[in-house]
Amino acid sequence: MSASCVVHAATLRGVQAVSVEVEVCVSNGMPGFSVVGMADASVQESRERVRAALRSCGFSMPSSKVVVNLAPSALRKTGSGFDLPIAVGLLCATGQVNPAVLDGVLFAGELSLEGAVRPIAGLLAYALCAQRQDLALVSAAEDGAGRIEGIRRRVIESLGQLRRGEFAELGGALAPEKPQELDFRDIAGHDMAKRAFQIAAAGGHGLLMMGPPGSGKTMLASRLPSILAPLSRSEALEAAVIHSVAGRDAAPLLAGIRPFHAPHHCATLAGLVGGGSPPRPGAISLAHNGVLFLDELPEFAPSVLQGIRQPMEAGEVVVTRADGSVRFPARFMLVAAANPCPCGFFGDSERTCTCSQRQVHQYQGRVGGPLMDRIDVHIDVARIPPGQVLSTGHGTSSAKLREGVLAAREYASWRRNTTGFDERARQAEVLVESCAMSEADRDFLEQLAASGSMSGRAIMRTLALARTIADMEQVPKVGRDHLCEAVGFRLREGGA
Repeated sequence: MSASCVVHAATLRGVQAVSVEVEVCVSNGMPGFSVVGMADASVQESRERVRAALRSCGFSMPSSKVVVNLAPSALRKTGSGFDLPIAVGLLCATGQVNPAVLDGVLFAGELSLEGAVRPIAGLLAYALCAQRQDLALVSAAEDGAGRIEGIRRRVIESLGQLRRGEFAELGGALAPEKPQELDFRDIAGHDMAKRAFQIAAAGGHGLLMMGPPGSGKTMLASRLPSILAPLSRSEALEAAVIHSVAGRDAAPLLAGIRPFHAPHHCATLAGLVGGGSPPRPGAISLAHNGVLFLDELPEFAPSVLQGIRQPMEAGEVVVTRADGSVRFPARFMLVAAANPCPCGFFGDSERTCTCSQRQVHQYQGRVGGPLMDRIDVHIDVARIPPGQVLSTGHGTSSAKLREGVLAAREYASWRRNTTGFDERARQAEVLVESCAMSEADRDFLEQLAASGSMSGRAIMRTLALARTIADMEQVPKVGRDHLCEAVGFRLREGGA
């Protein structure tokens, strides 16, 4: 005599939840409880949690043979989210709970030894997986995932609720409260740096600040999200899923605020680009559709910095393991800050640098030319006079800077639709056509590129920067002034 049932569940694969069927079979034979189907250690441990949770809630554990199969068997299953579906499957197979509770739902949750259901990382990904199958997600309450339009969620607090067979709906669509943002108004002076940030925000260009300690580099970078365009619904959902999988709060993203992620310079390659077992998103994916800020850039290991070069171009990172490859989205705006030398005061007008010329070159060379070549805007940030520091709160506001950013983006969108040239495709021919330069200005750019020893990539990125500057002035053609300003941002000390 045997009894069986099938429960809808899921497992995380990268930043997506993949559908899994939990097949539970209770039959005559030698007593035992086995879980098969490529289950890792955390899933195998669920057997002990399920046993204790069932007894704590007044249910009985069958004394016969229990086999749990996680299908498809070729897919590796990870995480403690299988506790709840395995327990529900056992209760339905043994007749302790009405099987009707399985209709139209997907279960995900970890069990405590007392039978309470705990939330797990990635519930938003699980909810989207359930939505794709026209199911409702049944899990512990968690803010964020249940407050998105179109996603059905039901709440279970304890296994004891299964006796009633009813689960409360978790709210409806609700716009998260938008947290207060930092404002550029707090920074006095630095008008040139603010202009550079406005241009970078308008075109999504990477930016590098170099200057002595205390010059305000970190303050400037931390306020960049306040002038960026709000996240669209699709962008917010993409970023929120990544943060949910990483166990981070996704509420600010769902409110439209772009992510700002600033890893410490001791971060490993796996911590920056993603990895681990199972693979989890890294810092560049947590900054997806937002800003990645690398403070003290030369202090990062050179091999770690070189690891972000390819994702900067592709907009994603592919982590390959023995059981397959996982793709993590990674479209981010890179902002970096660096001291000019180990002591930090090379070129400072007030304090004398104690480093040798060799030390300065070695320190700045730690970043590497290929990565520097991919950063469009290079600026020097000097310390401002004490009088301006005391005038904080009277600088150019984020609201004013954002107006220019949004106007430039709106004009660029109109220009692309009118001309048919979309330079965002990163095709050199399309970019050149979108700039509509005169022959004289083309010759001028060639001369500047030759004198500055600019690479082919640097030339095209300079042209893209000039196109953004022209969009800020809402003019269709890139002129001499736009090229000069763009080259001024690209070239430092005569190099590209």
